Amino acid sequence: MGTAMPNAGKPAFYTVREAARVLRVDSSTLYRAIREGVFPAVRIRTRYVVPAVALDRLIDQATESGTCIDPARMVAEQRTAREVARVTGGAAW
Repeated sequence: MGTAMPNAGKPAFYTVREAARVLRVDSSTLYRAIREGVFPAVRIRTRYVVPAVALDRLIDQATESGTCIDPARMVAEQRTAREVARVTGGAAW
């Protein structure tokens, strides 16, 4: 009975505001990235939550590769890719 659960006390999900605070970005930036489909989130009824595992994985990848997690850049790149696909008529041959 004395077996402690791993990650005891750590939430399984963060609210978008909490995840934005962890990443030190504005919550509206994170909402935009989620709606654009470039940031991991789960929709539960009318609200989004960010899985702690996904956030930890993003942070680990950034730490290992030395890159930054920039949701605003992620959204801009996604929009650019969609616009290029629209203009060129789809995927490149």
